[in-house]
Amino acid sequence: MEGYIQTLSGGKLKRYVQYLEISDEPELVAQYRKWHSEEYNWKEVREGIRAVGILEMELYILGSKLVMIVDAPADFQWDEAMNKLATLPRQAEWEAFVAKFQGCSPEARSDEKWQPMERMFRLY
Repeated sequence: MEGYIQTLSGGKLKRYVQYLEISDEPELVAQYRKWHSEEYNWKEVREGIRAVGILEMELYILGSKLVMIVDAPADFQWDEAMNKLATLPRQAEWEAFVAKFQGCSPEARSDEKWQPMERMFRLY
């Protein structure tokens, strides 16, 4: 295992870790991966994520299980940012589009789909 280079360092950050299970149909998983690739992702959605103050976001996948890691400034307010994100260009359209992979309502916002995870260990 090689690991993943991190681009953020220094200063204090808030980290959020969330979980989501998508369809386990291989074709839908392949499409979900495609639409999250650099070639096919929606530029406006990436811009919106940054516009609400998120510094870094990563998705990890194992089969149909996803973990999302979000790094934001120490003063970041999650609920406020998600409310703003939901109003940005193409965000609602994106959520409706990916809902078919996620098995949820097309009207569901990102923060209604992803489940927050609790940190139970940290190496000090």
